[in-house]
Amino acid sequence: MEPTSADAVLEPEELQPEGAEVPEPGIDAEPGAGEQLSDEELVQALVALVFASPEPLSERRLVQLLDGPRVERVRSALETARARLSAAGLPLELRAIAGGHQLLTRPEFGTLVQRLFKSRKNERISAAALETLAVVAYRQPVTKAEIEAIRGVQAGPILRTLVERGFVRVEGRADVPGHPLQYATTRSFLDRFGLSGLEELPRDSELTRD
Repeated sequence: MEPTSADAVLEPEELQPEGAEVPEPGIDAEPGAGEQLSDEELVQALVALVFASPEPLSERRLVQLLDGPRVERVRSALETARARLSAAGLPLELRAIAGGHQLLTRPEFGTLVQRLFKSRKNERISAAALETLAVVAYRQPVTKAEIEAIRGVQAGPILRTLVERGFVRVEGRADVPGHPLQYATTRSFLDRFGLSGLEELPRDSELTRD
């Protein structure tokens, strides 16, 4: 369902500026409200977090997100979840990787899963999305209103798509009334278009036709 207003496309609580660090409590900190969760509730909540996260979650991060259960309980919940996945015969496993834990497909399904990512890489970008992406690339950091002023059409839905596909990120807020979100390109944008940096973007003189 599309948002009723383009201004509601991206909320700061949902999208943080790339590279923003979230302070994490120490593992040895006093237990919080999460310690009141039953063992089963802890397993369920932990699996939900690991499933939803695009990157491995460390025990420290899990303790924070689960509101402070003891780290020993988090470790036990991880082992319980790992054992349940194995016993269920699903093509998934909870794997310790890169200092954290991530829900991944089993190695024997690697070839099959690669087909999905190959098809995604071949997805075309619409002309409207390319125009919006070009405005972001050359004017960044830029607000949605500035993009709309240049293109003459609403940019909210396309911006959301570009953020979801990893080409655009929230850079911060503009120092103007209302402090609207500002957008910038990502490393994925550079990779997709074969650029080592923004300085390699074509200049005006290079875009001018004879």
